[in-house]
Amino acid sequence: MKLQVDRHAATPMAQQLEESLRQWIQHNGAGGGLRLPSIRRLAATHNISRNAVIDAYERLVSSGLIRSKPGSGFYVADSVAVQTNQQRASSPLQEVTNGLWGLFSAEENTLKLGCGWLPNTWRESDDLTYAIRQVTRHSRSGIFEYSTPHGLLTLRRLLQERLRPLAITADAQQIVTTNSGSHSLDLLVRLLLEPGDVVFVESPGYYNLFGLLHLQRIRVIGVPRLADGPDIERLEGLLAHHQPKLFYINSVFHNPTGSTLTPAVAHRVLQLAEQYDFRIIEDDIYADFQHTPTTRLAALDGLKRVIYLASFSKTLSSSLRVGFIATPPDLVQRLVDIKMLTSISASLFSEQVLVMLLQNGSYRKLTERLRTRLSNQMALALTLLRKSGWEVFTEPAGGMFVWAKPPTDDETLKAAAQRYEIMLSPSHLFLPDNATTPWLRLNVSYMQDPRAKAFIEANSR
Repeated sequence: MKLQVDRHAATPMAQQLEESLRQWIQHNGAGGGLRLPSIRRLAATHNISRNAVIDAYERLVSSGLIRSKPGSGFYVADSVAVQTNQQRASSPLQEVTNGLWGLFSAEENTLKLGCGWLPNTWRESDDLTYAIRQVTRHSRSGIFEYSTPHGLLTLRRLLQERLRPLAITADAQQIVTTNSGSHSLDLLVRLLLEPGDVVFVESPGYYNLFGLLHLQRIRVIGVPRLADGPDIERLEGLLAHHQPKLFYINSVFHNPTGSTLTPAVAHRVLQLAEQYDFRIIEDDIYADFQHTPTTRLAALDGLKRVIYLASFSKTLSSSLRVGFIATPPDLVQRLVDIKMLTSISASLFSEQVLVMLLQNGSYRKLTERLRTRLSNQMALALTLLRKSGWEVFTEPAGGMFVWAKPPTDDETLKAAAQRYEIMLSPSHLFLPDNATTPWLRLNVSYMQDPRAKAFIEANSR
């Protein structure tokens, strides 16, 4: 492979190498699958540093032109077509949206074992229906008017109180309501990032975030997620070569592994954030599934570098969507401005319904029942998986997800899923480089269905 690089040019070597590799791929890599030279070989051939090669390869992975296969090397991504300099690889975004469409468009009788929400049969409608009726009867503004761009003050004060048991101190003015957790992420990406910025994410991690970052032309770099949180050793190694603007972390009942951040790892992450000057987005949308609160980065940090977000979509309703962001004071007004420009406000009706549920205790009782039910389902699911010879990444204390690896090959797995009318989430989407993985995200709230049990047992050792 002959690449055009100039060690005496003003352009950084990694950037030269990235552009040269991009041009080579456009001329030689259509169809995908070609193996690229190893980091060591490419560095030696062109007499450049290995760090420059690593940086160039990771830039190309984040743009979707190449894929990393652990233990094997780097390969041109499948179906890469010849592109002009103005064109970008669309595969990362399309991969995510196609995976989501598969879950949303599945037939009604399909068991969505890999989805990220509770079954409809678990949803409790009586208290929600009562709150909706009360708002409809007594608040014409809730039906017809906008909320404020900042969010309903009554709700923000209730959210302020809800954060206290997590040891997070936030003034109501530091809280901005949103339409959902996804809406919160979109606002923060718009506020804090520019095309070409580097963002660290957990790997495996939240694929919808990966798609959103690719949409905004952000460089996405994965930090391995372990049972106690991000891999600190790997994080330190990546920080030696990159300057991230943000690090996105799912602290409690991580999606998809179900793991929970430990105090020791949390403290070290914050030390590194201070040392290398990056912000942290702490996504805590599974907080209400936890019986006893554990360490939160926002609590340790005092909302200085950490931006905290949560939502009620997972617990209350995926349709009546309300989320919120607790942010450092200096970001509040700009965040509200972006929210006003892009959506004017969140739904006043939804905010008022949530206020009623929080004030009358209905939401507290609902989450207590959900926590107990999910903990029981998690225990049953782990027993079933162990009995069937599946490898479990970690044993969550609760929440919806378990990350597990079957003892069978991919073809056997797919055939069993089709036979039992089961829909799984595409596993490669949980990795920021879309690498192939045998691990699966399983939603324990669906695993007592006879089809799920039959599927697990059909793929046993």
